[in-house]
Amino acid sequence: MKVDKDTLHKVAHLARLNVKEEEEEKLLGDMSKILTWVEALKEVDTEGVEPLTHMTRELNVTRPDEAAHTIEKADALKNAPKHNRDFFQVPKVLK
Repeated sequence: MKVDKDTLHKVAHLARLNVKEEEEEKLLGDMSKILTWVEALKEVDTEGVEPLTHMTRELNVTRPDEAAHTIEKADALKNAPKHNRDFFQVPKVLK
């Protein structure tokens, strides 16, 4: 499948990428190869194959979530660069 410069620019805009002019030709070739490979996957017979949500049938081994008192508040706060009596203080990141 052939990708043109307009499509490349649209995809770059959606991905918030700054594509340099000297990179365009290589990216056009790479994108065309990827899309050609994806088109070839359509030819694979998947009749009777169950869709996968994970690549293996293994399950995560988890431990029970149990609340426990593991550290005193004063010990947790003593190495914090900035804190008040009860909480860590961090710089504001949202307006």
